Amino acid sequence: MIKSAIALSAAFAAGVDAFWRMECPGRIGLARLDPIVNPGDVSNHVHSIHGSSGFYDNSSCSDLMAGDCTSCRVKQDKSSYWHPAVYFKNTDTGKIELVEQVGGMLAYYLLYGDDIVAFPDGFRMLSGNTERRKYTLGDATKPDPDKSTWGSLGQTSQEDLAQRAIGFNCLNYDRDPEPTLYRHYLPDKSFLDQNCKNGLRFEIMFPSCWKGGNAIDSPNHMDHVAFPDLVMNGACPKSHPHRLPSLMYEVIWNTNQFKGKNGHFMLSNGDTTGYGYHGDFITGWDEAFLQKAVKTCTNQSGRIEDCPLFDILSESEVSNCAMQAPLPQALHKENVEGPMMKLPGNGESGHKGDKGDKGGKGLYPLPIPVPAPAKEPVKEPVEEPVKEPVEEQEPSTPDYPIVGQIFKETSSLAAERPAPTHLASAALDAAAKVAPEEKPTTSAAAT
Repeated sequence: MIKSAIALSAAFAAGVDAFWRMECPGRIGLARLDPIVNPGDVSNHVHSIHGSSGFYDNSSCSDLMAGDCTSCRVKQDKSSYWHPAVYFKNTDTGKIELVEQVGGMLAYYLLYGDDIVAFPDGFRMLSGNTERRKYTLGDATKPDPDKSTWGSLGQTSQEDLAQRAIGFNCLNYDRDPEPTLYRHYLPDKSFLDQNCKNGLRFEIMFPSCWKGGNAIDSPNHMDHVAFPDLVMNGACPKSHPHRLPSLMYEVIWNTNQFKGKNGHFMLSNGDTTGYGYHGDFITGWDEAFLQKAVKTCTNQSGRIEDCPLFDILSESEVSNCAMQAPLPQALHKENVEGPMMKLPGNGESGHKGDKGDKGGKGLYPLPIPVPAPAKEPVKEPVEEPVKEPVEEQEPSTPDYPIVGQIFKETSSLAAERPAPTHLASAALDAAAKVAPEEKPTTSAAAT
């Protein structure tokens, strides 16, 4: 968790009305359960589960809303949020261990444009593909091309946008932060050891365009929704004209706890590339209440405390919330934390787990360098000239908030105006220059 005194910048880009950051400091379970993909059965990999205590292997929206508690800090939100767990395999011992999850998770509700409709009763969706093992949009080690070029490059299919809807953010609070959704693959361990002393933040954006009507689900749990043509915002397809709240998950994993040990990190599905990262969501909001919140909670701070409709729960209340229903018999004694020789579900680990309909060999791409703090230009020597420093251009205003970058709160909750980092300007129109991020603590709010 991060101190409640930390807030996102109130300086939003054009077209973004407001957002709130749903803090879920605790998880209600860690188990091979997925009521969307495997209803009434066990999943083939472990998920970290947050939200309503009414979650179980076949839970519905009404089950969630009837839950006794939630691990998220708004009483009216009984939604379920879940995502793969992360593991480390020690190649010296062959043993696998769960990586520590720092501060639970955050679910961002980003409100883009007008006429946003609440998630309808019974609504559920997925983002990402657990079987994807290949990036098909060029060189994954290079930043994304400017968003204005995606259309001309033919990179606006739903498959393309889904690949850019995941991010792996290297955290080092001594450096300027990386932009959200900047790197689309899981960096290798040597890179993490050298650069990411505060862990790795996993990010996933959900589709926010909806078919409408009674389309609360679809056979593959994805076709009833679609990404806008810029992933976070942009135009919705004509087939999906209705705008939903734009949902994004952030989860920090303490990869640095394994610094100096030989091995590699992987998702609970055995994926070492990161391309198979995914997230699941079932709404547990009362539809009318959420619609009112969309219209009312328009403070640009992102703080749930600034919405007059929300009943805020303490961290101690939500941290004690757990699943009410017992685990299926097959999972009663399953070791999901380790040490163990195989992933739960007897899944293949490491590169052997990198299989799927998207191909790929599970090889690590070369890491995108971490943006370093700006340095003073080196003066040109008289006898041995060096290259002239390249003058940075004044950034244009980005068309979306850099939601993952946190700001240190001042007495007036003000934050400095955003400015770009070196590599961010190549991938985005601009990135936010922020006050240094604070190290996560165990105080009252998550980040």
